[in-house]
Amino acid sequence: MAVALFPGSFDPITKGHVSIINKALPMFDKIVVAIGENTSKKTMFSLQQRLKWLEETFKDYQTIEVDSYNCLTTDYCKKNNIDFIIRGIRNTLDFQYEKNIADINTVLDSKIQTVFLLADKQETAISSSFIREMILFGKDVKDFLPKNLDLSNIQ
Repeated sequence: MAVALFPGSFDPITKGHVSIINKALPMFDKIVVAIGENTSKKTMFSLQQRLKWLEETFKDYQTIEVDSYNCLTTDYCKKNNIDFIIRGIRNTLDFQYEKNIADINTVLDSKIQTVFLLADKQETAISSSFIREMILFGKDVKDFLPKNLDLSNIQ
């Protein structure tokens, strides 16, 4: 059984994230979409809120599981028998950053392979960072988010 992890902070989840997951679905028997608690990142939304959004977004997907973790991604993969890590690439900067992480992950565990999927052209500018910035300045961000996300009732 081919199982993949799509890790991220999902602060918040975007249409770009959903698009990458939809591209990966035919490749794997199961995909775990998990919030990795990054010690160097300050998040805007609580872990509980982000998990709720992920669960809502993927509630109709039989082969997607939602989780969170606060250890190295490779350790999470080992503990959960996951052999693949999915990463979305929007541009060459993303690629270089993600390749460096993939190279380090390969040193930590050579059995875990990273699969890079290219973002669709219309989603290359979407990032959680830009969305958080727009939220801070009171802009409407619904066009960048999955339909189920309701930012009016944030916990």
